[in-house]
This record gives sequence, C-alpha cells and structure tokens, in this order.
Amino acid sequence: MFFGEPALDLADWMACDESGAGYVNILNAARLISSPQIYAMFLLWMLSELYETLPEVGDLEKPKFVFFFDEAHLLFDSCPKELQDKIVQVVKLVRSKGVGLYFITQSPSDIPDEVLAQLSNRIQHGLRAYTPAEQKAVKAAAAAFRENPAFDSAQALLELGTGEALVSFLDEEGKPAVVERALVVTPECSMGAADAAVLQQVVQAQAPLMEKYGTAVDRESAYELIAGQKAQAEEADALAQERAALEAERAAFEEQKAAEEAKAQKAAEKEAKAVAAAAVKEAERQAKAAEKAAEQEAKAAQKRAEQAAKTVNSVIGQIGREASRQLIRGLFGALKK
Repeated sequence: MFFGEPALDLADWMACDESGAGYVNILNAARLISSPQIYAMFLLWMLSELYETLPEVGDLEKPKFVFFFDEAHLLFDSCPKELQDKIVQVVKLVRSKGVGLYFITQSPSDIPDEVLAQLSNRIQHGLRAYTPAEQKAVKAAAAAFRENPAFDSAQALLELGTGEALVSFLDEEGKPAVVERALVVTPECSMGAADAAVLQQVVQAQAPLMEKYGTAVDRESAYELIAGQKAQAEEADALAQERAALEAERAAFEEQKAAEEAKAQKAAEKEAKAVAAAAVKEAERQAKAAEKAAEQEAKAAQKRAEQAAKTVNSVIGQIGREASRQLIRGLFGALKK
C-alpha cells in the first residue's frame, strides 16, 4: 500500500505557504516502522529520487530540504549488505543536491560506520554505561568529537542531564568545531502523538494534497505483471511438456505401427513363400501323378496290346486248326469217293 499509486511526489514536500515559509512534513510511520526493510527501502527510494531529480548546487547557505530519521537503527537492523551499500552511496552524494540528513537514535553505534563517517554535525545526549559494552560505546561516542581541553567528553556524556547535550558542528571553513556542552531549548510543540481530531484537521487543511493522494489507484502492479508472466511461462511450459509427451506418444505409436507393419510384411512374405512352396510342391506332385498315370496307362496299353496279340494269335491258330481239319476232312472224303 505504501508504494502504491498515486506515487509520492517529493516536490509536494518542498512547498511553501503564502508567506514563503516552508512546511514541516511528518511521516506517520507507526506501522511502517514495524517492517524495517520496507522502511529502509523507502529511505533508499526517497534519497535516490531526490538525487536523480534535484540539480547539483554544491554548498548552499541553507539546504533545500532536511530529513530527520527517528529510530534510525531500525533502518539498518537486518539490512542486506547490498541495500546498506546503496544507502551509504546515496548519503555520500545527496549532499551536493542541497539535501541534509539527520539520523536520530539512542547510540552512535546503532548506525554503520560508513554512514556515521558522512555525518558532520553531531548532537549527543547523555549516555548511561552499566555494562562493559555500554562503557565501550560511551568511549567511542566521545572519541568521535573533536576534543575540547576544557572537559572530558566521555565523563561529560555520563553526567549530562535532561535538556543537555554535547554538540559539534562544522565551522565556516567546513571543519568540525571542538565539542561543546550545551543546553537544548525546551520544545514548544506537543511531545505526544497527535490524536485523531488533530490528524483530521491537518487532512482538511490540505485539500489539494488529499485530492491528489486521497483516492488510491489500483493499476496492474509489477507483482501482478510478474505473476502473470510467471503463470504464462508455467502454462507455456505445461503446454510444451504436454506437446512433448504427445510427440513422444506419437513417435512411440509410429514406431509401434512401423514395427507391426514390418512384422505383417514379414508374415505376408513368409506366407507367400509358403504358398509358392506349396504350389511348387503341388505341381511336382501333380507332375509325378501324371507321370505315374502315364506310366500306368502305357503299361495298360502294352498289356492290352499283348492281350490283343494273344487273342489274334489264338484266333489265327484256331482258324488254322479248323482249316486244317476241314482240309483233312475234304481230303479223306475225296478219298472215300
């Protein structure tokens, strides 16, 4: 929701009223601060946006814009190294754009050394040291100041009361001034959280901003686009897998079909060979049968011929015998006469 639309326009934060006085903008981060990484990403986005949009101005008499980040340690708790490096880079560069940064936290040790080294103006309230680690932190905080011969900074930090602080700012030449022990002016504003009635008054007084930011725009987000692309990719992958499975199934079917056709062709060739062999065998059998029948017929014909010859010979013999008998009879008859 925080990074939704309409997006924050930082130019709205640098506006002035009719008299030319600037505004104090307060970000209600009561819920946002419970998500430190989102808070850190917001910080990085905001500083990067300022760096990219504001022109280079160098050292101004007073900055165009000043940020105060309360509970700054939350920005760096569990902060990924890549994000922390980017924050350090932007903190180093954004000063040339006329932007001032203040990190507010309980102890300087809450802020990474790379960031702390870029912060030249220091206001340190009293610290209490009850453990060796806390005593070490007090000594480190005191050592960060330019030493003042008039007092011991480490001892002073332990003695500071309410409304007191050790302060050190850059002088006219841009060098850190010696640390001084100072009293802080009592705040003239309310120190408690604003109630609902006060917040409502602020909202009503900022009608143009409410008209611009009051209604959320729910466009298709980058997350939804990425999720849609992921869904399309998954669907395409599923289709590709299904297509590959179908192709594999088709290839297997074609292979099986080719194998069956080859098997059928082999069976047909085998059957054709068997039929041809049977036909040859049958032809040979019929030829043998015909040859045998011809042999039998020849034998039968020969037998008939032999039988006929015998019959003829018998008839001829009989006729010869009868003729001889008749001849003999005639001869004997003639003799009798």
